[in-house]
Amino acid sequence: MGTKSIGAAHGVASVGELFGDAARAAILVALLDGRARTAGELALAGNISPQSASGHLAKLTAGGLLAVRSQGRHRYYELANADVAHALEAAGSLGAQRANGGANGNDTHTPNARLANSDIRMARSCYDHLAGVVAVDLTQRMESSGAIRACGEWEYELGRNGERFFGGLGVDVGAVRRGRRAFARRCLDWTERKPHLAGALGAALFARLVGLGWVARKRDSRVIRVTHLGERKIAELGR
Repeated sequence: MGTKSIGAAHGVASVGELFGDAARAAILVALLDGRARTAGELALAGNISPQSASGHLAKLTAGGLLAVRSQGRHRYYELANADVAHALEAAGSLGAQRANGGANGNDTHTPNARLANSDIRMARSCYDHLAGVVAVDLTQRMESSGAIRACGEWEYELGRNGERFFGGLGVDVGAVRRGRRAFARRCLDWTERKPHLAGALGAALFARLVGLGWVARKRDSRVIRVTHLGERKIAELGR
């Protein structure tokens, strides 16, 4: 079986083609905050005409990367599922690594200069969970304190102190487990190239941090603002 046939068999070629177009990539990234948007909003995000956006959205929907729902006169587009978000985050990580030299021997652990001190690097939403420096640091502390532990290459499971840690925050771990989606995923952070907590548990944690007023969304942006209270409280978690 040739290289082309192998790629097609695994769906790599078709998905790569959908990711590879600059306008489609911009549309997908615009939806990484987990919110649904209209075709007009996504045309602006991709810096393309409404007619071009319609064609790109049709391809992304047919390819299984987007879901669409109608509400009144409008059609709203969103990422099809969390797996699409994970793939985008991983692709972004590979892109950042190449920008920094990657296999050429240069520093592969420092974001490029444009991102180094940016708000998007510090804290952002990745679909329905928290990403960025804040998320990676918190995930590492949760691992060190036994709240979670790596299980396989892409999964987390509850650690010896997990029930106490998440229960103390008001996260109902039992209810999270009863959901249909993956319990806890290791999502490769595209700026830090280290894992942050995703999956149902990551989503529940992020929702709880928002509910507690420790973090807040910025309007029409993936950037997440850590409040003054949150700076202190999040720093204490897992210590």
